[in-house]
Amino acid sequence: MNNPGLFQARWNLGRLVICNIVPVALLAFWLWPTGQMLCMIFDEWLFHRLNAPLANNPIWLHIWAIASLRPFDAVVGVILLTLLIKGDWVFLASDVRRGFFGFVAILLLMLLIRMLFSKFADYMNWQHSSPSMVIDGAVHLSDYFPGLEKTWELKDRSSQSFPGDHASVLLIWALFMGVFARSAAQFAIVWGLALLFMMPRLVAGAHWGQDDYIGGVLLAVWALGWGFYTPYAHHVSVFFLRVTAPLFRLLVKWPLVGAMSVVREF
Repeated sequence: MNNPGLFQARWNLGRLVICNIVPVALLAFWLWPTGQMLCMIFDEWLFHRLNAPLANNPIWLHIWAIASLRPFDAVVGVILLTLLIKGDWVFLASDVRRGFFGFVAILLLMLLIRMLFSKFADYMNWQHSSPSMVIDGAVHLSDYFPGLEKTWELKDRSSQSFPGDHASVLLIWALFMGVFARSAAQFAIVWGLALLFMMPRLVAGAHWGQDDYIGGVLLAVWALGWGFYTPYAHHVSVFFLRVTAPLFRLLVKWPLVGAMSVVREF
């Protein structure tokens, strides 16, 4: 079952080089004093445009308060997973399981890269506090909804906001799905959702823009390069397919669950 050519057991050195040059270039731009100044000018403008309306627009306030809760992250995860394992959308039904495990493999690789990069960022003193903690006049969602902050972990600030870990997960999903997108509409939907779901942290002030378009992008591109353009995704997905085969032979017998493309045998 599943297309063995979905992930190739070979190196694509050209794409791998690009996926290493882009993160290094982004990081170099960010560390360049002029580049950092431009990022800060843009990010302060972006923050005020997104955050200031919270004080005067109750609908805007409530929408982004809900979107900034931890349980909403779970809702986002379900949406992304549903699109990933939906048969005959981005992936053919016969390719869904391999595609799912390939994404899991690359996501795990990105989590490792993120852990190592975050430790290096701490060592290099690149960390910074989120805009809600340093910009005067910032609107804090937690001030309006103190109960939500205590009960549902409303996310509107961070003392270590670089790189954007939330954004990096959304971006690696979008990059991965974008590689396999079979139409411009699919590509637009994938990236539209990723950008939309990145917004809550930016509106609430938990992250600067640069935490996402520098930190999040470099993590995701690195992971895509070393995961997809090397034999890594091929071998790890084959391993996951083999070790989980007995489980899926049981799940295929379950009502409803057995009809899912990720479960069925082809």
